[in-house]
Amino acid sequence: MTSVIKQFTRAFLWLTLCQSASVLAQPAHHAHHALATTKSPVLVAQPFNESSWSKLIKSGPKPMAYLFTTSYCSTCPEAFAVLHEAVKQREPKIPLAAVMMDVSGQQALRHASHFVGLTQLYAFDGFEPSIRQSVDPQWPNVTPYIVLIDRHGKMQTTLGPPSQSMLKRWLL
Repeated sequence: MTSVIKQFTRAFLWLTLCQSASVLAQPAHHAHHALATTKSPVLVAQPFNESSWSKLIKSGPKPMAYLFTTSYCSTCPEAFAVLHEAVKQREPKIPLAAVMMDVSGQQALRHASHFVGLTQLYAFDGFEPSIRQSVDPQWPNVTPYIVLIDRHGKMQTTLGPPSQSMLKRWLL
C-alpha cells in the first residue's frame, strides 16, 4: 500500500511540475488584458525615487496625468477610468501614468492591469514618506492622488476622481 501511495505522489508531482513548466514557457500573449491590448510597447515599472518627480515636472510630457495609487486602493481604477475617458479620443495622445506606492516590478504590473489605457508605469523605489513628500508636502497619503499637468506645465491635484471642470481646465 505504501508503494502505491509513493508512486501516486511521484506521478502527481511530476505532472504538476510539467504543467508549471509549460505555463512558464508560453509566450506573453496571455498577459493581463489591459496591458496586452495597448498598442504601446510592453510596460515596465520604472523606479520612482525622491528625485523622479522634479525631473518629470521639468522635462516630462505635457499635458500629462499621474495617478498615485496602492495595490489595495479600491477606488483608484474608477478614478483612472475617468482620466482615460477624458483623453481616449484626443490627438495627439495624452500619456496617462500610474505610480504604484507599495509594490514594484511584476507585482506593480499585476496591479496596474486594472488601468486600461495606461501608457507609463512607475513604482516607488525608496522610503515611501520621503518620496511622497518630494511630490507634495501637503499630500495626506490618501489615494487616489491625481496630478494633472496641462500643456503649459500648470499643475492641478485632487484626491479621488477629477471633476469635469478640472478635466476641462487641464485639457484646454
